[in-house]
Amino acid sequence: MMNNKRKNPSLMAIVTFSSLGLGSQAMANEPDVFKSLMDDAWDKVVLYKNPENPYIQKLAFTGRAQLDYAMIEGDGDIAAGVNDSDLDYDFGGWRRLRGGFKATVFNDFTLHAEGDFETDENPWYQRLTDAYVAWGPCEAFELKVGKQGMAFTLDGSTSSKELLTIDRNNLSNNFWFTNEYVPGITASGKIGNWLYNAGVFTQGEEDGEFGNFDGGTSWLASIGYDLSGLTGGDESLVMLDYVFNEETPSNPSIFTNRSLGNVFSLNYRFGKEAFGFRGDMTYADGFLGQSDIWGLVLMPYYNFTDKLQAVFRYTFIESSDDNGVRFARYESEAVGNRGDQYQEAYLGLNYFIYGHKLKIQSGLQYVSMRDQADDGGAFDGLAWTTGFRLSW
Repeated sequence: MMNNKRKNPSLMAIVTFSSLGLGSQAMANEPDVFKSLMDDAWDKVVLYKNPENPYIQKLAFTGRAQLDYAMIEGDGDIAAGVNDSDLDYDFGGWRRLRGGFKATVFNDFTLHAEGDFETDENPWYQRLTDAYVAWGPCEAFELKVGKQGMAFTLDGSTSSKELLTIDRNNLSNNFWFTNEYVPGITASGKIGNWLYNAGVFTQGEEDGEFGNFDGGTSWLASIGYDLSGLTGGDESLVMLDYVFNEETPSNPSIFTNRSLGNVFSLNYRFGKEAFGFRGDMTYADGFLGQSDIWGLVLMPYYNFTDKLQAVFRYTFIESSDDNGVRFARYESEAVGNRGDQYQEAYLGLNYFIYGHKLKIQSGLQYVSMRDQADDGGAFDGLAWTTGFRLSW
């Protein structure tokens, strides 16, 4: 079966921006000139800045533009209505396109509103992502009210602008709530070496903005400790995340779109000079037909230069019952069902033209899914995804 669900490919844009990356290599003898050009370009998104103004200190245009090309080829079980065990898929186009504004007012307050857009849809506007007010009088305390990211698991607490792989790992896709932006109230901060984040979020029916607040609540508590003084790393942070979700019907759709009652994630980040490592171990119990599930991610990386980085990732996810494990974003387009044990090996390269703000990422994956139910979820194959990432 050939699944060519192609959405208006924008590969010319990827090639163009790739050429930009190669062009910046040619300027390697003038790094200060290139950095100055990039600094000037990114300064343009700051529309107003005056720290002496008592009312509004800063107003900036925010957003991200992300293009992908993905290709999957593999073999799997024949599902109902499928006549060919070849499971292929390719995609070229926008992965994410967002824009909005962020303002600093009265010195300690932040106003942030940002929208999600899809150029193949009419209208382009799809939903609000960030839409909150934050009060942060000091490093030890920030209160945030409104629609915001629900940060837990390794990649779930990492912005898509700063991922080391082309997309989030499949552990986050199974445990984390991939709608991501949820109305809620959080308190967070850092006290000495300790970090904390706690909040309560709605599970109401989603409407693209703030929902209907009619479907129960989710609770988040995270505690972390900075170990860099003990390990000698430039970065060394261990986090323990806990999420409790009230059991609510999955139809109509809810913001927190995973039927998991208690979620525990122990994750770690380490970096020292050229070498780094990130890892995550997560467990959750399911409800409304979702099996209990656990997973593991191991992700070492190496910086050849400040521009070129290699990343390896191993992912393992297993459910206690049949069909408890989902495929990742593009894999799920090639395979229509679920399985009970997922393994992935990913090898990627990142080229940072201007840090995480302007970069090209590419990754090759080997993916295997076991399907003991034998109902169309088994898969073995290769996937390649490359893309361009721009954020401001």
